[in-house]
Amino acid sequence: MSRWDELPIRAELRGKSPYGAPQLDVPVRLNTNENPYPLPEPLVERIAERVREAARDLNRYPDRDAVELRTRLAKYLTDTSGHEVGLANVWAANGSNEVIQQLLQTFGGPGRTAIGFEPSYSMHALIARGTGTGWISGPRAEDFTIDLPAAERWIAENKPDVVFVTTPNNPTGNAVPRETVLALYEAAQAAGPSMVIVDEAYIEFSHGDSLLPLIEGRPHLVVSRTMSKAFGAAGLRLGYLAAHPAVVDAVQLVRLPYHLSAVTQATALAALEHTGTLLGYVEQLKSERDRLVAELRAAGYEVVESDANFVQFGRFDGEGGSHAAWQKILDRGVLVRDNGIPGWLRVSAGTPEENDAFLDAVRELKKEQSS
Repeated sequence: MSRWDELPIRAELRGKSPYGAPQLDVPVRLNTNENPYPLPEPLVERIAERVREAARDLNRYPDRDAVELRTRLAKYLTDTSGHEVGLANVWAANGSNEVIQQLLQTFGGPGRTAIGFEPSYSMHALIARGTGTGWISGPRAEDFTIDLPAAERWIAENKPDVVFVTTPNNPTGNAVPRETVLALYEAAQAAGPSMVIVDEAYIEFSHGDSLLPLIEGRPHLVVSRTMSKAFGAAGLRLGYLAAHPAVVDAVQLVRLPYHLSAVTQATALAALEHTGTLLGYVEQLKSERDRLVAELRAAGYEVVESDANFVQFGRFDGEGGSHAAWQKILDRGVLVRDNGIPGWLRVSAGTPEENDAFLDAVRELKKEQSS
């Protein structure tokens, strides 16, 4: 035996590939939606202080319920959304992927189904598969918006137990209107009732507001967030959700004991002390994102309107399509993302210098294609 798929793995895992993006040593890496700005030195020092304090008690298990961290996350959500959120509304885990996994372990599983409107965040389907949850790929329109009448029909016909709505959507970048989310929630309750998970991993970069206030009076609505993007803490792996307290109680039925290490909690708490500085970087990235949209259109590319820290652009319909274009951009020292959507590529907003290098590369590519 020489291959993993020769092992007696579950049938639904056969023929699948692990999630991942290329990690290549190139001058400009704009393929994984990371925040390009290193953490400010005062925050690095504060992290060291908090971790040093936590290290003194590493012989003991960490706070199982992460009470201090959840309290601070609730305050952050309240301050930034204007909607009152308390400790009982918030749960935290190792990245938003673990949040999604715990939600599917609780509300999905064998004999149950989840629906997402693709193209969207591919980990939703992967985590569904990993938890034994059936996956249904719902419809989008040609402009990558959710086709609401078609989506409502799919929900009514398939009666999923979990509905995913990603806003801003990854990889396309467009936001889902509040009215659309409300209509999907009502359709899900009529068909189910079903849990509706609004994935707001990139909400801090949006032109609009968070849908967090919608959890009021809607016990089957969950808003998922992450510290990887706006907080520039992809290496921290800290995700969280806001929902009715009953949802927070329910996911604790499946969480592993002491799942958040003392070091993770200490680091996240330090980051939450510096939200003003970190959100200042977000404003810089929003400006650069908007510049990328304008410059790509000026260069002759089609661009999906973006509310995230990345931009989907195209179309590449010639020989080799989007992957050939991806390679030619890479040959110029810039790594972007080929998500497998025919004719389109995605670029993360970087520093001004990184974005200049990217724009130079795609302008050269456009000239090459036009000659």
